[in-house]
Amino acid sequence: MEINDHVEKRYEKVPVSIFSDAEIASALVAKQIAELIHHKEKLGRPCVLGLIAGSTGVNVYETLVKMHREEGLSFKNVIVFNLDEYYPLGEGDLQSHSLYLHEYLFNSVDIRQENIYLFNSRWDKREIAERCARYEKKIENLGGIDLQLVGLDGRGQIGANEPGSSRYSKTRLITLDFATRMGAASNFYGEENVPNHCITMGVGTIMNAKRIILMAWGEGKAKIVKKVVEGDVTEMVPASYLQQHANATFIFDDASAAELTRVKTPWVVGPVKWSERMTRRAVFWLCKKLDKPILKLTERDYNDNGIGDLISEKGAANKINIKVFNDLQHTITGWPGGKPNADDSTRPERALPFPKRVVLLSPHPDDDVISMGGTFSRLTEQGHEVHVAYQTSGNIAVFDDEAVRYIDFVRETSDVYGLKDEVTDEIYREAREILKKKLPGQVDPPEVKEIKGAIRRTEARAACRYFNVPEERIHFLNMPFYETGTVKKKPIGEADIKLIVDLLQQVKPHQIYAAGDLADPHGTHRVCFMAILEAIRRLKREDWMKDCRLWLYRGAWQEWDVADVDMAVPLSPEEVKTKRLAIFKHQSQKDRPVFPGTDPREFWQRAEERNHATAVMYDKLGMAEYQAMELFVRYRFEE
Repeated sequence: MEINDHVEKRYEKVPVSIFSDAEIASALVAKQIAELIHHKEKLGRPCVLGLIAGSTGVNVYETLVKMHREEGLSFKNVIVFNLDEYYPLGEGDLQSHSLYLHEYLFNSVDIRQENIYLFNSRWDKREIAERCARYEKKIENLGGIDLQLVGLDGRGQIGANEPGSSRYSKTRLITLDFATRMGAASNFYGEENVPNHCITMGVGTIMNAKRIILMAWGEGKAKIVKKVVEGDVTEMVPASYLQQHANATFIFDDASAAELTRVKTPWVVGPVKWSERMTRRAVFWLCKKLDKPILKLTERDYNDNGIGDLISEKGAANKINIKVFNDLQHTITGWPGGKPNADDSTRPERALPFPKRVVLLSPHPDDDVISMGGTFSRLTEQGHEVHVAYQTSGNIAVFDDEAVRYIDFVRETSDVYGLKDEVTDEIYREAREILKKKLPGQVDPPEVKEIKGAIRRTEARAACRYFNVPEERIHFLNMPFYETGTVKKKPIGEADIKLIVDLLQQVKPHQIYAAGDLADPHGTHRVCFMAILEAIRRLKREDWMKDCRLWLYRGAWQEWDVADVDMAVPLSPEEVKTKRLAIFKHQSQKDRPVFPGTDPREFWQRAEERNHATAVMYDKLGMAEYQAMELFVRYRFEE
């Protein structure tokens, strides 16, 4: 269901629709495509579509395939053109946009092969200009593209049109910027494997489409969405050119729209309902704008900055300030599991029972220490029964040469345990031979996947030992959805959910900690979280669940908005160091992770910077000064 329709959109320069999640929004886009296909079919004309590859379009294509199978939607009158393609790619490369479109759409519908126009990633470079011109001519001869789908990259690219691209640029070969290549590094298992070039429709080609739908999902797109929707048209943000298109629609989920004025600061655009959380958001916004702590805000500050109606509704400024100050102060606790023999009426966690049984669910084998290592340490130090469950093996995040190094170590130490040298020598030689022939992104054979999984398990155990977690409380779930050996995963299934159900039923925890980092709507964290919610839904009638709380932490890329925080755990300089050393136990992820994202820093550096910045923010709001803080949001179960 579309939301926020009633809110004034005067800061937005394009038609924007915001949906509660990407699946709902994608279903609407798929429905509109289907309606267009039917309309053109009735007219006896082909339906010309411009398609995208990548996670943005996954749910759209899956819905179209479902419509084809269940509702008879035919693609026989559909002609498709691909938006862009990496160049060059080798035969069978998994990162090919061509392969993606075939896997997600073409192989599952009745589209005619002669109606599929894709860029060939192995064209002779000398021929590309001519072939791109033919591509343009073919689109023109068909009367243009009826509907062009467009995603949104982190710096406002559409297609592979880098910042600086001309409004009138045509289909061409371009050189990818370093930042773009870093952003694609995860799919290519390292920045060094990302092609330097891409063939792309130009901005002018895209703008010639009769209709354009731009989609963006997840928190990671929120800042660029604001620039594209509310900023000026500029060549440095190519997607902003779409403001000049007569029939462009922008479709976002809640997370990607989070920075839009009507979402982030709705009081600026019109009347709002002043809930407790909305009041906190407005007060913190005012503090940041004026660089003042909460208790120094005046009535004039409220009135001069457009939130005088908050005073009219809630009372004098000083009363609002004190209420918000106290609420924020009460989120801070050094006892994340609850403090025994203490008044817990204003604490984020109840005092009893003590000690508590705790399940810390970590999507990958290092998210626990990266995201909440300080809190993890506190829970064990304070005597709680902490169980750590690693939801996936994390095996694809191990470099091949790291796997070889560990096998070599086993070979070198075989004599110590009386093993036969020829056995370990043979394993070593076979592994080296397999990995030498393997292309970037190619699926590891089962033996290599198991070696890489073993590396991640031993590292996770080392970190847990560092926090004095007994061996029997370390659980490796190895959820099956993850075990494809590639970045692309399977949907969660019954087996995945049952693993979590069985663990929770076994431990019967009073607290569950889970990753609420949903920046990528198709990422591992999100899938893991959806499995957790389904497991909890099935267990909600259990007696122990009535006394269980779910706390959400964030990963290495995002942090909670302070206005939404329910618990903040402060860390001393010594505890920050302890957390860092726990992260260091994950040696295969040290120095250079396989999936770095656009941030070149190591995970421990990102975590420390984020935790310190949070502490500085609390300090500026008027709280006590700490070295670092880890933040949590309590997830309220539906009755």
